[in-house]
Amino acid sequence: MQVKEVMTRDVEIISPHSTLQEAAALMKKLDVGPLPVCQDDRLVGVVTDRDITVRATAEGQDPWGTRVRDVMSTKVVSCFDDQEVEEAAALMRKNEVRRLLVLDRNKRLVGIVSLGDLAVKAGDEQSAGDTLEHVSTPAKRRR
Repeated sequence: MQVKEVMTRDVEIISPHSTLQEAAALMKKLDVGPLPVCQDDRLVGVVTDRDITVRATAEGQDPWGTRVRDVMSTKVVSCFDDQEVEEAAALMRKNEVRRLLVLDRNKRLVGIVSLGDLAVKAGDEQSAGDTLEHVSTPAKRRR
């Protein structure tokens, strides 16, 4: 089964020029934690509720003045829509993430796939369970 068969297609995006307040309001409205950041039809990053909290709020930055581009992650873990779901699960395990942004072969954002999508829609509960266990294992504390 391919990723495009289980992914969510209607993905809301945000501009890197948007404010953190706009991003947070959109996250609240959609009830999501991550938002893909796109400019000129291209994926340039992802911003999460954690990025806003840790990289901006904890540093005392103004959510109405700080831009998404200032706190977003530019290293985005993604897969292609024509990859097999097993490959997507392997990417999640390797990168310890619960979601992957999905691109077409022209590298345009076409969806998002979550660990839940893999478990429920693909019917591969064993692989999803293994992936969840790997992703959820706490990292060793730094000393």
